[in-house]
Amino acid sequence: MRNKILFLIFILIFFFYSATNKVFNIKLLKYGDIIFQETFGEQSKALKLVTHSKYTHVGIIVYLKNKIYVLEAIEPVKITPLDEFISRGKNKHFVIKRLYNNKLFTEEGKNKFWKNAQKYMGFPYDYTFEWDDKRIYCTELVWKLYKQTFNIQICGFKKYKNFDLSSSFIKKILIKRFGNLKKIPMEEKVIPPSIMFNSNKLKTIFIIN
Repeated sequence: MRNKILFLIFILIFFFYSATNKVFNIKLLKYGDIIFQETFGEQSKALKLVTHSKYTHVGIIVYLKNKIYVLEAIEPVKITPLDEFISRGKNKHFVIKRLYNNKLFTEEGKNKFWKNAQKYMGFPYDYTFEWDDKRIYCTELVWKLYKQTFNIQICGFKKYKNFDLSSSFIKKILIKRFGNLKKIPMEEKVIPPSIMFNSNKLKTIFIIN
């Protein structure tokens, strides 16, 4: 009896371990999965300070000729091999999330998604986080592609005025990007990675530490 109980406990631990996404199987990735990571540099530090979240960059899993890439808005918008994308993150940590209704990614859905993505290829990165299509930042790209392809709004927005802009480091960056603090578009809608990460439209598939 004791052995049976121990065996059941082992099985429960195994499934809990898998369910909390500690075991990464690359074959379980799906087209359209969203990958979150913590990055380095001035931009990453600024995002952490204003959002109080460690996740600073987002991309979308796409398959091209049976190879896995991450579609991302950096400088410029491009596709990056998955292993290269992961290697750029802090401690190679990343989280994979997926739309609950992932069945939208039929062959037709994938083709439409990719066709919309191509419109943004080569776009410069938007360091001022404005909602026009002149430049684009990482979460903006993800949000717009899901909206344009499937009419799904993955998450809501925040405005500049909702963020913590109090630190001297942030003020210095804002002055560099806008000229002076009075030019900050306080009513501009912005999607930080933290809001998308916590979206109730997405489920967690993998958490890799």
